Amino acid sequence: MKQSSQCKICRRLGQKLFLKGERCFSAKCAMIRRPYSPGRQGRTAVRRKLSDYGQQLAEKQKLRRWYNLSEKQFRRYVSEILNKPRRYKNPTENLIQKLESRLDNVVYRAGWADSRAQARQLVGHGHLQVNGRSVNRPSFSVSQKDVIAVKEERKDRAVFVRLLEQKDKKDECPWLKVDQKKLTVSLVRVPALEEINPPAQVSTILEFYTR
Repeated sequence: MKQSSQCKICRRLGQKLFLKGERCFSAKCAMIRRPYSPGRQGRTAVRRKLSDYGQQLAEKQKLRRWYNLSEKQFRRYVSEILNKPRRYKNPTENLIQKLESRLDNVVYRAGWADSRAQARQLVGHGHLQVNGRSVNRPSFSVSQKDVIAVKEERKDRAVFVRLLEQKDKKDECPWLKVDQKKLTVSLVRVPALEEINPPAQVSTILEFYTR
């Protein structure tokens, strides 16, 4: 079976980033079956100790991939944090909070998608509305008390029926209020950094962009 590009990303970075949804929790996960770098010499290759720059780059790639963002998108978030020190007094936590507030991420956290990539598709295909208005931008920033809902005419789509049946397999997010009967979710508060537990050292990433 041909391995997906997402699985190769995890193997290359040496860390499971849960990019394939339910597959990542099964024995089919590439990080379980092939816990070494991809390529012909991946099995026998010895991971070299990274330089400070290499370590910073690797941490940046982990977080960027985790949130399913392009380099341009990710850099935009970091630049805003670094360029406004008076507004963002805790840049490490503030960066994570901005990324967590993305509409596609909130949809994923609510349990409506198996992965952030799938959540991005749901938003892009126009299935959702925020405060009664249709929104198809995955990067839309959700504010506290905003109400995200599946459009009434889309509620009977198989994708929502199937995903909602899997809701009990996902962790509850105390900063979100999810109503599975009405298919709505709202941001109660911004999450703290320790609640998110990102797969990378965020402070190291900020150092990478200030080099």
